Amino acid sequence: MGFSHIFLRNKTKITPVEIVRETQRLLLCISSDHGLKQEEKKKEADLKQEKKAAAALAKNIRALKSIAYGNDESSAVSRACAQLTEEFFRENTLPLLIVCLPKLTLEAQRDATQVVANLLRHKVQSRLIASEYLEKNTDVLDLLVAGCGNMDMAIQYGEILRACLRHQSAARYVLESPAHLKKFFDYIQLRYFDIASNAALTLKELLTRHKYSLVPEFLSKNYEWFFADFNSKLLESSDYFTRIQATKLLGHMLLDHSNSAVMARYVSSRNNLRIVMNLLRDSSKCIRIKAFHVFKLFAANQNRPFDIITVLVANRSKLLRFLADFKTDKEDECFESDKAQVMKEIVALDPRDHESYE
Repeated sequence: MGFSHIFLRNKTKITPVEIVRETQRLLLCISSDHGLKQEEKKKEADLKQEKKAAAALAKNIRALKSIAYGNDESSAVSRACAQLTEEFFRENTLPLLIVCLPKLTLEAQRDATQVVANLLRHKVQSRLIASEYLEKNTDVLDLLVAGCGNMDMAIQYGEILRACLRHQSAARYVLESPAHLKKFFDYIQLRYFDIASNAALTLKELLTRHKYSLVPEFLSKNYEWFFADFNSKLLESSDYFTRIQATKLLGHMLLDHSNSAVMARYVSSRNNLRIVMNLLRDSSKCIRIKAFHVFKLFAANQNRPFDIITVLVANRSKLLRFLADFKTDKEDECFESDKAQVMKEIVALDPRDHESYE
C-alpha cells in the first residue's frame, strides 16, 4: 500500500468511523514499512513518504483526541465518542497503535496515550466494550507488559497498561501470568528511573485496584512464591528506590481490610518480622516510617505465634528505646497514638513466660 493513497481526505466533515479507518490504514502502512531496507539505506523519497505518513497520522490522532475529549469550543459528544469507541476496538486498532507508538513524535505519543486511556473507560450503551475486547485479545496486554521494559517507551506503555488494568479481566490475566508479574519485580530494580518508577505505579495498580475480590484471591493462592520474591527482591534490595516503593506497597496491601486473611498470615512469620525490623533501622527516615506501619501489625496481633513473641521479647529494650525517640517531621497525632499502643503491647509481653531469642 502506497503512502500517497491513505492520507486523511480534505473534507469539511469526517465521521469518527472514517477517522479510525484512515488512522488504521496509516498504522498498517507504517508498521509494514518497519524493518524494511535493513541492508541498505532508504531512498530519500521513501524517507519523505514515511515522514509525510507520520505527520498525517499525528493529525488523525489529534482528530481522535478532539472527538474523545472535545476541544476549547465544544465538549465531547457522546454519540461521536460511542462511534469512535466501537470502531476503534472493532477494527483492532489498539495493537497496531502500540506497535507503531515508538515511531511517532513525542506530542503524537502523548495524544495517542490520552486517546487510548479515554476509549478504554468509555461506555457504549452501558457496555464496557474495552473490557470485552481485552478479555478476548490478551496479546495486547503481552505487548504492553513487554513494552514497560523499553527505556524510551516505558512511560507511555505503562500509562496505557494501567488504563487497561482498571478492567478486572485485564488485571486477572496479568496477575495470573506469573512471568508477567515477575517482570515488574525485575523492572522496578533497574537503574533506569522511567522503567523503575513506571513499574512501581503498575504494581500498585495491580495489587490494590481490585481489592474486594481479585487481589485477596490472588494473594491467598500465590502467597508462598509472591511474598518470597517480594521480600527477597524488593524489601531486601540494596537499592533505595526499590526498598521504599516496596515498603509503601506492602503497607497498602496489609493495611487494607480486604486483605485481612493475608495480613494475618504475613504477620505470623518470624522471617517477615526480621525483614520489617531491619527496615525500621534503614538509613532513610521515610522507609522507617513506612516500615513502622507494617511493624505495628505484628505488635497488635493478638494471635502472635510463639516465635514472634520470642523475637519481640528478646529485642524489647532496643525496640522501646527506638520507638521513644522515633518521630515524624511534622506533628502527627495518629502516628503518636499508634506508637504508644505498640509500645504498650511490647511492654505487656512477659519474658518469664518465653524463652529468650537473640
